[in-house]
Amino acid sequence: MTIPEWGIKGELALNCNCEVFCPCVVSLGEHPPTYGYCQAWLAVRIDEGHWGDTPLSGLNIAMLLDIPGRMSEGNWTVAGYFDERATPAQFAALEQIFAGRAKGTTGLFRMLVGTYLGSRREAVEFRTDGNVRHVTAGRTIIGAIEPIAGGDMQSDVKVTNTQYWMGPDVTIARSLKGKVRDFGRVWNLDGRSAEICQIDWRGP
Repeated sequence: MTIPEWGIKGELALNCNCEVFCPCVVSLGEHPPTYGYCQAWLAVRIDEGHWGDTPLSGLNIAMLLDIPGRMSEGNWTVAGYFDERATPAQFAALEQIFAGRAKGTTGLFRMLVGTYLGSRREAVEFRTDGNVRHVTAGRTIIGAIEPIAGGDMQSDVKVTNTQYWMGPDVTIARSLKGKVRDFGRVWNLDGRSAEICQIDWRGP
């Protein structure tokens, strides 16, 4: 398959089972997660996006991630939930990008994901209320994350200038709610580590 030029800009929200703050960001996946394994959901709000001539702006996606050890060691199990508003062409493009088959920024998924459980349409919502990010993917993912408080209440607490593949500047957050129920997994990630970052992904 010929991969067209593609790009996605927007915001990513992620909630995992680590205690605040997840050690994988700064260690680039070399440090083990807090409990030795990672259970997580993530969501992306696409503010600007395209796959060749196919527009992706305005769509949302969510994912389930189940990682048995250090992130860098691979063998991830992943599922994708793509905006039910997507046309067939948009759905196909999102699946290529988030399954890692489109190379570029998300191409590392191809190397790290051992089991891709599949993709399906869901009513994926990514909403910001004040500084809280609310995410739902049908009844599968129900999440809300909030930046932790800093000394200056007007500014987010951030880790900046990292080599983290998702984005170099990461806002440290905590989940107010983090429920995942699918593929035999029933997770409660309330109160655990979360992160928010602005993304600018492209390929191939």
